[in-house]
Amino acid sequence: MIPFEKESLDSKSRRALIVHPDMVSLSQSALEHRLAEAVGLALAIGLVATASHYFSVRKPKPATLFGSGQVDQIRKMMEEQEATILIVDGSLSAIQQRNLEEKLDVKVIDRTGLILEIFGARAATAEGRLQVELAHLDYQAGRLVRSWTHLERQRGGFGFLGGPGETQIESDRRMIRDRMAKLRKDLAHLRKTRALHRERRQRAPWPVIALVGYTNAGKSTLFNRLTGADVFAEDLLFATLDPTMREFSLPGYDKAILSDTVGFVSDLPTQLVAAFRATLEEVSAADIVVHVRDIAHEATDAQARDVRQILADLGVSEEAGEGPPVIEAWNKIDKIDREDPEYARILPPLPENVCAISAETGAGVDTLVKLIAKTLSEGYKSEQITISASDGKRMAWLHENGRVLSSKQQSDDLILAVEMSPRNWGRYHALE
Repeated sequence: MIPFEKESLDSKSRRALIVHPDMVSLSQSALEHRLAEAVGLALAIGLVATASHYFSVRKPKPATLFGSGQVDQIRKMMEEQEATILIVDGSLSAIQQRNLEEKLDVKVIDRTGLILEIFGARAATAEGRLQVELAHLDYQAGRLVRSWTHLERQRGGFGFLGGPGETQIESDRRMIRDRMAKLRKDLAHLRKTRALHRERRQRAPWPVIALVGYTNAGKSTLFNRLTGADVFAEDLLFATLDPTMREFSLPGYDKAILSDTVGFVSDLPTQLVAAFRATLEEVSAADIVVHVRDIAHEATDAQARDVRQILADLGVSEEAGEGPPVIEAWNKIDKIDREDPEYARILPPLPENVCAISAETGAGVDTLVKLIAKTLSEGYKSEQITISASDGKRMAWLHENGRVLSSKQQSDDLILAVEMSPRNWGRYHALE
């Protein structure tokens, strides 16, 4: 068990014990990383983790997940730590959650519920709030049994009417279904609007670069450094929820658009992935994806695998040849001690699509910008086109977004040989 400093504890109503059910025999270091992340999730909504502990669960119990002896241990730890909330760093069924609450006489929340609470507290835009509410209702729909255990559940006299408890549950389920239907309709409208915005951006001459990464990897700090914005950036999990776009300077381009997105996390609740799909689709529509990694984190490789898996689910996979190219920004190099054996991994030569940076100090950021520009120019193809000699606006567009290799006048027209990226050729032809 990992104890915490007594001085950091506040009122009992915010004190939480964190337990992780290890069902896949993780290594000791992996378990410690998982517990540390759960502590960070609790901190993100103002809970105080009094202690954290993991239990080996070889055969999950349908009623409580943990064995009876483990439940007794948890009760004892709750009493010792004077904790009033139990956070289970895993998924609980509605029955398991209800039974644990009855046996322990405390509030019980699982990993999905915890992440939903964070998203609910952080969503700032109308779209973000709609997405979080939909995910929360989807999560709650199967857990109504917890709210009505005090009411009668016996069958009615006609054999098809339930008792008052069952009636209340069915009423609530119907209300939830109706509300979810309305939310989906509203989000579908927002999704169409977002798609139209993407279409307009694709017709425009500016490339879009999307920042993705594990939560707290430093995306918002890098975003602020590149754009001069003041997006909220703190050492907290899920500091950014609502996507933000700003202009920034990119060599060879009039301007470029940088997009900051929600951070990923292992075991991201399926409800959130579904609800935030419209937002996450911004990633697959980008010209380049910059995967920001906290290279100083002990679990950086595991975090990177989680991010790549979510990207693949969104249709972005370089290995499968799907979606835009991906660059890795190995962030927080200033946090690695030069005497640390891990320091060697950030020394040149690095893979072609990797750049070591510190978004905090600015080290390596200029090199990252050059790598983004270079990657955008790769895969250029040449075409011969004819435009009116008086069409100065189109000529300027071509010079801003490609390379005019040759120009020959023929009557009132210009015959040009132009080299551009496939994405810019698509934009050009959309202008015709």
